[in-house]
Amino acid sequence: MSVFFDKIKVFSKLLLVVLFLGLSQASFAAESNDSTKAFNASEVILHHVLDDHIWHFFDGHYGTLYLPVIVYSAERGLESFSSHNFYDEHHNIVEYNGYKLDHNHIYLADSGKSVLDLSITKNVAMLFINATLMILILSAVARGYKKNAGKAPKGIQAFIEPIIVFVRDEVVKPNIGPKYEKYLPYLLTLFFFILFGNLLGLLPGAANLTGNIAVTAVLAIGTFVITNVSGNKGYWGHIFWTPGVPLPLRLVILPVEILGIITKPISLTIRLFVAITAGHIVLLSLICLAFVFGSAYVGIGSSLIVMFINLIELLVAGIQAYVFTLFSSLYIGMAVAEHAHDDHH
Repeated sequence: MSVFFDKIKVFSKLLLVVLFLGLSQASFAAESNDSTKAFNASEVILHHVLDDHIWHFFDGHYGTLYLPVIVYSAERGLESFSSHNFYDEHHNIVEYNGYKLDHNHIYLADSGKSVLDLSITKNVAMLFINATLMILILSAVARGYKKNAGKAPKGIQAFIEPIIVFVRDEVVKPNIGPKYEKYLPYLLTLFFFILFGNLLGLLPGAANLTGNIAVTAVLAIGTFVITNVSGNKGYWGHIFWTPGVPLPLRLVILPVEILGIITKPISLTIRLFVAITAGHIVLLSLICLAFVFGSAYVGIGSSLIVMFINLIELLVAGIQAYVFTLFSSLYIGMAVAEHAHDDHH
Protein backbone atom coordinates (compact mmCIF):
# COMPACT_ATOMS: atom_id res chain seq x y z
CA MET A 1 0.00 0.00 0.00
CA SER A 2 2.87 2.37 0.79
CA VAL A 3 4.31 1.74 -2.67
CA PHE A 4 0.97 2.71 -4.17
CA PHE A 5 0.85 6.01 -2.25
CA ASP A 6 4.47 6.75 -3.19
CA LYS A 7 3.49 6.40 -6.84
CA ILE A 8 0.56 8.74 -6.28
CA LYS A 9 2.92 11.35 -4.83
CA VAL A 10 5.31 11.04 -7.77
CA PHE A 11 2.38 11.27 -10.20
CA SER A 12 1.10 14.41 -8.45
CA LYS A 13 4.49 16.08 -8.71
CA LEU A 14 4.67 15.29 -12.41
CA LEU A 15 1.24 16.81 -12.92
CA LEU A 16 2.33 20.02 -11.19
CA VAL A 17 5.34 20.19 -13.51
CA VAL A 18 2.99 19.75 -16.49
CA LEU A 19 0.80 22.60 -15.22
CA PHE A 20 3.83 24.85 -14.88
CA LEU A 21 4.95 23.99 -18.41
CA GLY A 22 1.47 24.73 -19.70
CA LEU A 23 1.48 28.21 -18.17
CA SER A 24 5.00 28.84 -19.42
CA GLN A 25 4.00 27.79 -22.91
CA ALA A 26 1.00 30.13 -22.95
CA SER A 27 3.22 33.04 -21.92
CA PHE A 28 5.85 32.14 -24.51
CA ALA A 29 3.26 31.93 -27.28
CA ALA A 30 1.85 35.34 -26.42
CA GLU A 31 5.28 36.97 -26.25
CA SER A 32 6.14 35.56 -29.67
CA ASN A 33 3.16 37.23 -31.36
CA ASP A 34 3.56 40.37 -33.44
CA SER A 35 3.21 43.27 -31.00
CA THR A 36 1.47 45.38 -33.66
CA LYS A 37 -1.36 42.89 -34.01
CA ALA A 38 -4.27 43.25 -31.60
CA PHE A 39 -4.73 40.25 -29.34
CA ASN A 40 -7.92 38.35 -30.19
CA ALA A 41 -8.88 36.13 -27.24
CA SER A 42 -11.81 34.42 -28.98
CA GLU A 43 -9.60 33.48 -31.95
CA VAL A 44 -6.98 31.96 -29.65
CA ILE A 45 -9.58 30.01 -27.66
CA LEU A 46 -11.42 28.65 -30.71
CA HIS A 47 -8.12 27.70 -32.34
CA HIS A 48 -7.23 25.52 -29.35
CA VAL A 49 -10.70 24.01 -28.90
CA LEU A 50 -11.58 23.20 -32.52
CA ASP A 51 -10.01 20.61 -34.81
CA ASP A 52 -7.44 21.68 -37.42
CA HIS A 53 -5.26 20.39 -40.25
CA ILE A 54 -2.15 21.68 -38.48
CA TRP A 55 -0.98 21.22 -34.90
CA HIS A 56 0.44 24.26 -33.11
CA PHE A 57 2.66 23.55 -30.10
CA PHE A 58 4.02 27.08 -29.86
CA ASP A 59 4.41 30.02 -32.22
CA GLY A 60 7.07 29.89 -34.88
CA HIS A 61 7.97 27.71 -37.86
CA TYR A 62 9.45 24.91 -35.73
CA GLY A 63 6.49 24.90 -33.33
CA THR A 64 3.96 23.73 -35.93
CA LEU A 65 3.30 20.18 -37.10
CA TYR A 66 1.80 20.07 -40.59
CA LEU A 67 -0.48 17.04 -40.86
CA PRO A 68 -1.24 14.99 -43.99
CA VAL A 69 -4.25 16.00 -46.07
CA ILE A 70 -6.19 13.15 -47.73
CA VAL A 71 -9.13 14.20 -49.91
CA TYR A 72 -11.42 12.50 -52.39
CA SER A 73 -13.71 13.99 -55.03
CA ALA A 74 -15.52 12.51 -58.01
CA GLU A 75 -13.75 15.01 -60.29
CA ARG A 76 -10.18 14.37 -59.15
CA GLY A 77 -10.24 11.08 -57.27
CA LEU A 78 -8.09 10.41 -54.19
CA GLU A 79 -5.19 12.79 -53.51
CA SER A 80 -2.88 13.39 -50.55
CA PHE A 81 -0.36 16.09 -49.66
CA SER A 82 0.95 17.99 -46.66
CA SER A 83 -1.19 20.73 -45.10
CA HIS A 84 1.96 22.90 -45.26
CA ASN A 85 1.02 23.64 -48.89
CA PHE A 86 -2.01 25.64 -47.72
CA TYR A 87 0.21 28.22 -45.96
CA ASP A 88 2.76 30.70 -47.30
CA GLU A 89 5.89 31.95 -45.51
CA HIS A 90 3.77 34.45 -43.54
CA HIS A 91 1.33 31.71 -42.50
CA ASN A 92 -1.46 33.09 -44.67
CA ILE A 93 -3.86 30.55 -46.20
CA VAL A 94 -3.40 30.05 -49.95
CA GLU A 95 -4.85 27.75 -52.59
CA TYR A 96 -2.89 24.66 -53.57
CA ASN A 97 -3.24 22.38 -56.59
CA GLY A 98 -6.86 23.33 -57.17
CA TYR A 99 -7.89 23.06 -53.51
CA LYS A 100 -8.68 25.79 -51.01
CA LEU A 101 -8.95 25.70 -47.23
CA ASP A 102 -11.71 27.80 -45.68
CA HIS A 103 -12.61 27.62 -41.97
CA ASN A 104 -10.92 24.22 -41.75
CA HIS A 105 -13.00 22.80 -44.64
CA ILE A 106 -11.44 21.87 -47.97
CA TYR A 107 -13.14 22.78 -51.27
CA LEU A 108 -12.36 22.55 -54.97
CA ALA A 109 -11.09 26.00 -55.91
CA ASP A 110 -12.73 26.16 -59.36
CA SER A 111 -16.23 24.84 -58.51
CA GLY A 112 -16.41 25.51 -54.77
CA LYS A 113 -17.66 21.97 -54.15
CA SER A 114 -16.70 20.36 -50.87
CA VAL A 115 -14.62 17.18 -50.97
CA LEU A 116 -14.60 14.06 -48.82
CA ASP A 117 -11.98 14.93 -46.21
CA LEU A 118 -10.13 11.87 -44.88
CA SER A 119 -7.22 13.87 -43.51
CA ILE A 120 -5.20 13.11 -40.38
CA THR A 121 -6.33 16.17 -38.44
CA LYS A 122 -5.17 17.22 -34.97
CA ASN A 123 -7.91 15.24 -33.23
CA VAL A 124 -7.29 12.17 -35.39
CA ALA A 125 -3.60 12.28 -34.54
CA MET A 126 -4.51 12.65 -30.87
CA LEU A 127 -6.83 9.67 -31.22
CA PHE A 128 -3.93 7.53 -32.47
CA ILE A 129 -1.75 8.73 -29.60
CA ASN A 130 -4.49 7.96 -27.09
CA ALA A 131 -5.08 4.47 -28.51
CA THR A 132 -1.34 3.72 -28.61
CA LEU A 133 -0.91 4.85 -25.01
CA MET A 134 -3.84 2.67 -23.93
CA ILE A 135 -2.41 -0.39 -25.68
CA LEU A 136 1.06 0.09 -24.18
CA ILE A 137 -0.10 0.73 -20.61
CA LEU A 138 -2.85 -1.88 -20.44
CA SER A 139 -0.65 -4.49 -22.15
CA ALA A 140 2.02 -3.82 -19.52
CA VAL A 141 -0.62 -4.28 -16.80
CA ALA A 142 -1.73 -7.59 -18.35
CA ARG A 143 1.88 -8.84 -18.51
CA GLY A 144 2.43 -7.78 -14.92
CA TYR A 145 -0.72 -9.61 -13.84
CA LYS A 146 0.53 -12.85 -15.41
CA LYS A 147 4.06 -12.41 -14.11
CA ASN A 148 2.99 -11.53 -10.56
CA ALA A 149 0.20 -14.10 -10.26
CA GLY A 150 -0.45 -14.68 -6.57
CA LYS A 151 1.82 -11.79 -5.60
CA ALA A 152 1.29 -8.13 -4.80
CA PRO A 153 1.10 -5.97 -7.96
CA LYS A 154 4.17 -3.94 -8.88
CA GLY A 155 4.97 -1.01 -11.15
CA ILE A 156 2.25 0.35 -13.36
CA GLN A 157 0.09 -2.64 -12.45
CA ALA A 158 -0.13 -1.37 -8.86
CA PHE A 159 -1.60 1.91 -10.14
CA ILE A 160 -3.99 0.65 -12.85
CA GLU A 161 -5.29 -2.56 -11.29
CA PRO A 162 -7.20 -0.83 -8.43
CA ILE A 163 -8.95 1.33 -11.05
CA ILE A 164 -9.94 -1.77 -13.04
CA VAL A 165 -11.25 -3.46 -9.90
CA PHE A 166 -13.20 -0.33 -8.96
CA VAL A 167 -14.87 -0.07 -12.38
CA ARG A 168 -15.70 -3.77 -12.34
CA ASP A 169 -17.04 -4.05 -8.78
CA GLU A 170 -18.56 -0.60 -8.24
CA VAL A 171 -19.78 0.40 -11.71
CA VAL A 172 -20.30 -2.50 -14.10
CA LYS A 173 -21.26 -5.43 -11.88
CA PRO A 174 -23.94 -3.68 -9.74
CA ASN A 175 -25.68 -2.16 -12.78
CA ILE A 176 -25.58 -5.07 -15.22
CA GLY A 177 -25.80 -7.99 -12.83
CA PRO A 178 -24.79 -11.63 -13.45
CA LYS A 179 -24.10 -11.05 -17.17
CA TYR A 180 -21.59 -8.25 -16.51
CA GLU A 181 -18.52 -10.19 -17.72
CA LYS A 182 -19.82 -10.16 -21.29
CA TYR A 183 -19.77 -6.34 -21.37
CA LEU A 184 -16.80 -5.66 -19.06
CA PRO A 185 -14.12 -5.46 -21.82
CA TYR A 186 -16.13 -2.83 -23.72
CA LEU A 187 -16.88 -0.76 -20.62
CA LEU A 188 -13.27 -0.87 -19.39
CA THR A 189 -12.08 0.23 -22.83
CA LEU A 190 -14.65 3.02 -22.78
CA PHE A 191 -13.55 4.17 -19.32
CA PHE A 192 -9.82 4.25 -20.05
CA PHE A 193 -10.27 5.80 -23.50
CA ILE A 194 -12.19 8.73 -21.99
CA LEU A 195 -9.90 8.99 -18.96
CA PHE A 196 -6.69 9.04 -21.02
CA GLY A 197 -8.24 11.41 -23.55
CA ASN A 198 -9.33 13.81 -20.80
CA LEU A 199 -5.92 13.78 -19.12
CA LEU A 200 -3.98 14.13 -22.37
CA GLY A 201 -6.19 17.09 -23.29
CA LEU A 202 -4.81 19.00 -20.30
CA LEU A 203 -1.22 18.75 -21.53
CA PRO A 204 0.37 21.82 -23.18
CA GLY A 205 -0.44 21.96 -26.90
CA ALA A 206 -2.70 18.89 -26.76
CA ALA A 207 -5.78 18.43 -28.93
CA ASN A 208 -9.30 18.59 -27.52
CA LEU A 209 -10.10 14.94 -28.30
CA THR A 210 -12.88 14.15 -25.82
CA GLY A 211 -14.24 17.69 -26.25
CA ASN A 212 -14.98 16.93 -29.91
CA ILE A 213 -18.67 16.14 -30.38
CA ALA A 214 -17.92 13.70 -33.21
CA VAL A 215 -15.77 11.60 -30.85
CA THR A 216 -18.30 11.66 -28.01
CA ALA A 217 -21.09 10.82 -30.47
CA VAL A 218 -19.25 7.71 -31.70
CA LEU A 219 -18.73 6.56 -28.10
CA ALA A 220 -22.42 7.14 -27.34
CA ILE A 221 -23.52 5.33 -30.51
CA GLY A 222 -21.40 2.34 -29.44
CA THR A 223 -23.32 2.16 -26.18
CA PHE A 224 -26.61 2.71 -28.04
CA VAL A 225 -25.96 -0.21 -30.42
CA ILE A 226 -24.81 -2.61 -27.71
CA THR A 227 -27.76 -1.69 -25.49
CA ASN A 228 -30.44 -2.25 -28.11
CA VAL A 229 -28.83 -5.32 -29.70
CA SER A 230 -28.56 -6.90 -26.24
CA GLY A 231 -32.12 -5.96 -25.28
CA ASN A 232 -34.15 -8.99 -24.23
CA LYS A 233 -37.85 -9.73 -24.63
CA GLY A 234 -38.73 -7.95 -21.39
CA TYR A 235 -36.87 -4.80 -22.45
CA TRP A 236 -38.61 -4.47 -25.80
CA GLY A 237 -41.92 -5.62 -24.35
CA HIS A 238 -41.78 -2.82 -21.79
CA ILE A 239 -41.22 -0.31 -24.61
CA PHE A 240 -43.87 -1.51 -27.08
CA TRP A 241 -46.41 -3.25 -24.89
CA THR A 242 -46.91 -3.66 -21.15
CA PRO A 243 -49.62 -6.10 -20.02
CA GLY A 244 -52.42 -4.49 -18.05
CA VAL A 245 -51.96 -1.00 -19.51
CA PRO A 246 -55.02 0.25 -21.46
CA LEU A 247 -54.51 0.67 -25.20
CA PRO A 248 -55.24 4.45 -25.30
CA LEU A 249 -52.64 5.01 -22.60
CA ARG A 250 -50.11 2.82 -24.43
CA LEU A 251 -50.57 4.91 -27.57
CA VAL A 252 -49.62 7.94 -25.51
CA ILE A 253 -46.68 6.29 -23.75
CA LEU A 254 -45.18 4.56 -26.82
CA PRO A 255 -43.79 7.76 -28.44
CA VAL A 256 -42.31 8.73 -25.07
CA GLU A 257 -40.59 5.34 -24.75
CA ILE A 258 -39.18 5.56 -28.28
CA LEU A 259 -38.01 9.11 -27.61
CA GLY A 260 -36.29 7.80 -24.48
CA ILE A 261 -34.29 5.33 -26.58
CA ILE A 262 -33.08 8.17 -28.82
CA THR A 263 -32.32 10.68 -26.08
CA LYS A 264 -30.02 8.35 -24.12
CA PRO A 265 -27.10 8.47 -26.61
CA ILE A 266 -27.75 12.18 -27.17
CA SER A 267 -27.41 12.88 -23.45
CA LEU A 268 -24.18 10.84 -23.30
CA THR A 269 -22.80 12.75 -26.28
CA ILE A 270 -23.62 16.23 -25.02
CA ARG A 271 -22.65 15.65 -21.38
CA LEU A 272 -19.04 14.67 -22.11
CA PHE A 273 -18.64 17.18 -24.95
CA VAL A 274 -19.90 20.13 -22.90
CA ALA A 275 -18.02 19.25 -19.71
CA ILE A 276 -14.62 18.90 -21.38
CA THR A 277 -14.98 21.78 -23.85
CA ALA A 278 -16.25 24.14 -21.15
CA GLY A 279 -13.24 23.32 -19.00
CA HIS A 280 -10.83 24.13 -21.84
CA ILE A 281 -12.63 27.39 -22.60
CA VAL A 282 -12.52 28.50 -18.95
CA LEU A 283 -8.79 27.76 -18.64
CA LEU A 284 -7.92 29.51 -21.92
CA SER A 285 -10.12 32.49 -21.04
CA LEU A 286 -8.28 32.98 -17.75
CA ILE A 287 -4.90 32.71 -19.44
CA CYS A 288 -5.98 35.27 -22.05
CA LEU A 289 -6.90 37.80 -19.35
CA ALA A 290 -3.23 38.66 -18.82
CA PHE A 291 -2.82 39.60 -22.48
CA VAL A 292 -6.16 41.38 -22.76
CA PHE A 293 -5.36 43.69 -19.83
CA GLY A 294 -1.60 43.73 -20.48
CA SER A 295 -0.93 43.59 -16.75
CA ALA A 296 1.59 41.47 -14.89
CA TYR A 297 -0.62 41.51 -11.78
CA VAL A 298 -3.56 40.14 -13.75
CA GLY A 299 -1.23 37.54 -15.24
CA ILE A 300 -0.04 36.36 -11.82
CA GLY A 301 -3.60 36.26 -10.47
CA SER A 302 -4.99 34.40 -13.47
CA SER A 303 -2.07 31.94 -13.39
CA LEU A 304 -2.82 31.04 -9.77
CA ILE A 305 -6.52 30.56 -10.58
CA VAL A 306 -5.63 28.50 -13.66
CA MET A 307 -3.42 26.23 -11.55
CA PHE A 308 -6.28 25.69 -9.10
CA ILE A 309 -8.81 25.03 -11.88
CA ASN A 310 -6.35 22.67 -13.57
CA LEU A 311 -6.37 20.57 -10.41
CA ILE A 312 -10.17 20.55 -10.56
CA GLU A 313 -9.99 19.55 -14.24
CA LEU A 314 -7.91 16.52 -13.25
CA LEU A 315 -10.77 15.50 -11.00
CA VAL A 316 -13.32 16.24 -13.74
CA ALA A 317 -11.33 14.03 -16.14
CA GLY A 318 -11.89 11.05 -13.88
CA ILE A 319 -15.47 11.96 -13.01
CA GLN A 320 -16.54 12.25 -16.66
CA ALA A 321 -15.00 8.86 -17.50
CA TYR A 322 -16.79 7.40 -14.49
CA VAL A 323 -20.15 9.01 -15.36
CA PHE A 324 -20.05 7.94 -19.02
CA THR A 325 -19.20 4.35 -18.03
CA LEU A 326 -21.80 4.37 -15.24
CA PHE A 327 -24.65 5.45 -17.53
CA SER A 328 -23.53 3.03 -20.25
CA SER A 329 -23.58 0.21 -17.68
CA LEU A 330 -26.99 1.34 -16.44
CA TYR A 331 -28.50 1.40 -19.95
CA ILE A 332 -27.08 -2.04 -20.79
CA GLY A 333 -28.24 -3.39 -17.43
CA MET A 334 -31.79 -2.16 -18.08
CA ALA A 335 -31.75 -3.91 -21.46
CA VAL A 336 -30.56 -7.31 -20.20
CA ALA A 337 -32.35 -7.36 -16.83
CA GLU A 338 -34.60 -10.34 -16.16
CA HIS A 339 -37.90 -8.65 -15.33
CA ALA A 340 -39.32 -11.88 -13.92
CA HIS A 341 -37.29 -11.15 -10.77
CA ASP A 342 -38.85 -7.73 -10.20
CA ASP A 343 -41.25 -9.03 -7.53
CA HIS A 344 -38.42 -10.73 -5.68
CA HIS A 345 -36.34 -7.50 -5.64
